[in-house]
Amino acid sequence: MQRLGTVLGIWAHPDDDIYLSAGLMASAIRAGERVVDVTATHGEGGSMDEERWPPATMGEIRTSELLRSLDVLGVTEHLFLDGPVDVDMDAPLDERGADQVRRIMADISPDTVLTFGPEGMTGHRGHQDVSRWVTEAFHEVARPGARLLYATYTPSWHAEWVEHLLPFDIFRPGTPPCTPEDELAISFGLPDDLLDLKLSAIKEHASQVEALLRVFGDDGFRRVMAVELFRLGATKEDR
Repeated sequence: MQRLGTVLGIWAHPDDDIYLSAGLMASAIRAGERVVDVTATHGEGGSMDEERWPPATMGEIRTSELLRSLDVLGVTEHLFLDGPVDVDMDAPLDERGADQVRRIMADISPDTVLTFGPEGMTGHRGHQDVSRWVTEAFHEVARPGARLLYATYTPSWHAEWVEHLLPFDIFRPGTPPCTPEDELAISFGLPDDLLDLKLSAIKEHASQVEALLRVFGDDGFRRVMAVELFRLGATKEDR
């Protein structure tokens, strides 16, 4: 895996970071690099079963799930934004988050920024808002030489998994993004030990993944999450 320098990941909900970048974060930490993980909301709108996971408590539940999963990965620096609240897939986030993202990026001065592309990976409005905030902040305050990377999938991943995931209503029409292999900035096939770690981390998000695990089982879930893919959004040039 290539060295990423200081890594700043900025995502909308607890578990976005784990699905899309758990292996990269753990690998960077093992290489002695700094990893800072940022989550815009506490996932307040993410109840999959209102009897088992009452909506009024989802923010607390998902916060605890995320912190446990980051502990599994060895990620010790994490921030929640103050203000944005998750409502549903179509609700915008509080725009106060944009200034906070800008301040965080200026303070951390990352070499590598990980987030969603403009489509928001799933078409979720909150994902799209976070992508916009991160992209604008990157162009305004990122240090020269920094790279902005957008999470994506490949044609082969689409062919194997999208149809199987459709019943879970994860992806809105036109998503997830699809990037040819030769246009990727990062294509990280997780070695077995990191994949084991990622599976353990995502299992901490029981309120979100139990239904998927029932259908796919551990082996299927490992295959879904076995590669982490990013395309280049931008490179900050010297002025």
